[in-house]
Amino acid sequence: MTEPAGKRALITGITGQDGSYLAELLLSKGYEVHGLVRRSSSFNTSRIDHLYVDPHEPDARLFLHYGDLTDGARLVTLLTTIKPAEVYNLAAQSHVRVSFDEPVHTGDTTGMGSMRLLEAVRLSGLDCRFYQASSSEMFGASPPPQDEDTPFYPRSPYGAAKVYSYWATRNYREAYGMFAVNGILFNHESPRRGETFVTRKITRAVARIKAGVQDKLYLGNLDAVRDWGYAPEYVEGMWMMLQSDVADDYVLATGRGFTVREFVEASFSHVGLDWEDHVVFDERYLRPTEVDALIGDAGKAERALGWQAKTHSADLARLMVAADVTAQECEGRPWIDQPLVAGWPSA
Repeated sequence: MTEPAGKRALITGITGQDGSYLAELLLSKGYEVHGLVRRSSSFNTSRIDHLYVDPHEPDARLFLHYGDLTDGARLVTLLTTIKPAEVYNLAAQSHVRVSFDEPVHTGDTTGMGSMRLLEAVRLSGLDCRFYQASSSEMFGASPPPQDEDTPFYPRSPYGAAKVYSYWATRNYREAYGMFAVNGILFNHESPRRGETFVTRKITRAVARIKAGVQDKLYLGNLDAVRDWGYAPEYVEGMWMMLQSDVADDYVLATGRGFTVREFVEASFSHVGLDWEDHVVFDERYLRPTEVDALIGDAGKAERALGWQAKTHSADLARLMVAADVTAQECEGRPWIDQPLVAGWPSA
C-alpha cells in the first residue's frame, strides 16, 4: 500500500486506547490528524499528551477540537472546516458491563452517535472515506468461529447499539455511494487499555499485588472465552481498510480463544505468583446476559488486505503485566514520555 502525501484525518475517540495508537500511526505516515475531544473540567488526554505540539508551531500536525457525537450540528461544522480525507469513528460508551447500567446513554452515543456522524459527512458534501468501529460483541450468542457472514445476536445494550451502527454504515454506503467500512474488531488490548476493562484490571492488579499494595482481585465470569489481540496491530488494520480500492467490511481477530482464567493465570505466573491465592469471585461483575465465546475468523482481511495478527493472548498478558509493573515502580504510565501539555483544543 502506498504511503499518503499530506492526508488529513479526523478521529473521534482520539483520547482512547485505539484513538491514541491510530493517531501515532497516522502521524508516522505524514498525516495531519484532527481529534474530537469531549469538554471536561479535568484533563482526559494522557494517552496522547506525548503526541501534542502547540498548534502555533509551524510543524504541528495534531489538532484537537471540542465536540461530541450527541451534537450533530457541531459535527457538520467541524467536518466542513477540517475537510478530512478520512474519518475514523472510534468514539463510544464502550464498556459492555456499564451498558447494562446506562443503556439509554449507550444507545445515544454508541448507536445514534454513529448515525449523526454519517449524516454529518453526507450533509457536508465531503468526498472522504469513513471507518466505523464495529465490535465482536455484535455476535453475542452466535457460536464461534465468527466471521463477516455470522448472524448477529447481541447480548448487551452495547452490542445492540453496535449492530445499529454497523447497519447504518452499510446503508449509507449503499444509499449514497459513500466509501464507508465496518471494522468488526475482536477484543484488542494494550497497556493503554482503561483500568476498568477486565484485561487491564487483571494486569494492573498483578503489578499492585507484586508490589505489596493490594492483596485481592475481584472478578466475575472466569470461563468466558475471548479472542484477545494487540491494539497497535488492529489500528493498522483500520488504516488498511480505508486504503483498499473497494469499501467492504472486515473481521480482525487472532483466531484463538483464551478464557479469562487463562489470562489471569498467564498474568500472575509472569511475576511468579499463584493466581488462586489472590483472585476472588464477585457476582457483581457478572452480566445479566453473558457472552460465552468470541473467536474470530480474520481470513477475509488476510486475503484482501494482507492483515494478520502477530501477538496472541498469552504474550499479550505478559506484555501488559510488564508495562504495569514498570508503571507501578515509576508511579506513572510507561507510555507517556512527555509532560502534560495544556493550551488545546485549537477550536
